[in-house]
Amino acid sequence: MSTVKSHSKAWTAGARLGPASALALVLALSGCAAGPDFKQPEAPAVKGYTKEPFEAKTASAATVGGDAQQFVEGMDIPAEWWTLFKSPALNTVIEQALKANPDLKSAQAALRAAQEQVTAQQGAYYPSVNASLAPTRLKQPLSAGQGPSPLTLTTAQVSISYTLDAFGGNRRQVEGLQAQAEQQKFLLEAAYLTLTSNVVAAAVQEAALRAQIAATREVVKVQSELLMLLQRQYQLGDVAQADVLVQQAALAQTRASLPPLQKSLAQQRDLLTVLAGRFPSEELEQKFDLASLSLPQQLPVSLPSSLVQQRPDVRAAEAQLHAASAAVGVATANMLPQITLSANIGSAAAQFGDLFTSGTGLWGLVGGLTQPLFAGGALLHKKRASEALLDQAAAQYQSTVIHAFQNVADSLRALQYDADALQAQYLAERAAANSLEISRKSVQLGAATPQTLLTAQQTYQQAVIALAQAQAARFADTAALFQALGGGWWNRGEPLAAAATK
Repeated sequence: MSTVKSHSKAWTAGARLGPASALALVLALSGCAAGPDFKQPEAPAVKGYTKEPFEAKTASAATVGGDAQQFVEGMDIPAEWWTLFKSPALNTVIEQALKANPDLKSAQAALRAAQEQVTAQQGAYYPSVNASLAPTRLKQPLSAGQGPSPLTLTTAQVSISYTLDAFGGNRRQVEGLQAQAEQQKFLLEAAYLTLTSNVVAAAVQEAALRAQIAATREVVKVQSELLMLLQRQYQLGDVAQADVLVQQAALAQTRASLPPLQKSLAQQRDLLTVLAGRFPSEELEQKFDLASLSLPQQLPVSLPSSLVQQRPDVRAAEAQLHAASAAVGVATANMLPQITLSANIGSAAAQFGDLFTSGTGLWGLVGGLTQPLFAGGALLHKKRASEALLDQAAAQYQSTVIHAFQNVADSLRALQYDADALQAQYLAERAAANSLEISRKSVQLGAATPQTLLTAQQTYQQAVIALAQAQAARFADTAALFQALGGGWWNRGEPLAAAATK
């Protein structure tokens, strides 16, 4: 690793030895580059994601989405992890989204631009060659004694210039741009993972809303039947009119809960359509319900040491850290001598046809060395600023890693506790359904008051809605775990970055 101090001492020593020795020393130093050499951060020295060991298997319930799930440590993740839900409709929508989503296309274009910037900067490794042709018509006063006037002169020449990368400034710039291109590659992977995860989450939410709407309609049906029962009993004089009115109010309240759910479903359909790269008026043909989705029964749990290599956002933060490290090298090299070489060769003649004939040739060779002496402290403070940005990038990388581990920990806890919640909610829904049936028969026989029936109805309505939400949570938690673990992009046959350049 090179520093300003070491290079400055070497330059001073070379100057004492004379121009030829100094140039030889500079050429020897050109094998190194100013600034720090980047080292990949080590993986966090932690052995798990949660403080306490999590259970190897979740609870189960005899309902949709109630299968027990087993955690398999070190299990690899397929690139198309969403296929584990075994939904052809979901696979189709994700395929459409990957082809047409504009956010993904934007990330692909950003990657191509970053790669072209690398190639453009690499051009500075080579000499710059320019050809020029300059016809001139010049009239001079007779007193100048310069021969016949006006004078025609045509000059054609080739100019070559080259900046010697003695202290690696250009190499650090190329290194920084390569790191930025690497960052864009992983930002593209992150966009891919976010898009596929959002489609899965949107499909699950649509299915959950359909389940809640179906459950609410079932409650409306039950309450309508009970209203008819109370109306008959009122006609027989078994119940008061107030009991009938209370039941009518309960039925109306349940019906009023349907439009908000239907609104949410319509908006969810719009979201899925937009994720697939379409306008809302071009609604998708595919529809989702919980019964059409299968819950994966084996779930991967990547080793903590592997997570930093799998998460696209962590890899992007690492590349950003690399770019900041290279920027320190660029700022350091700008404080050191700059060596330029230039040459030109050509011909000049009074007649265009005489170009390149004997006696018309010209050439020149120039060497230049520039050592910044005073710039108002600008170069020093730019170097200090780049060092501060390097510290910032290091802190941002650490924050990204910590949040990545938090995402996995949150997903694991959600899978465990939401499975317990579904099991409990399923039992609650069954108990509420049985209670409602018993209350209905008791009121019909005159053994219970209508108020008892009303309470049973409200309990049942809350239970069926909560059951649908708990079922959806199991699917959403599973998708969140795959996203938190990186989504298996490393198992894709063709790298996404390669496909983006086609």
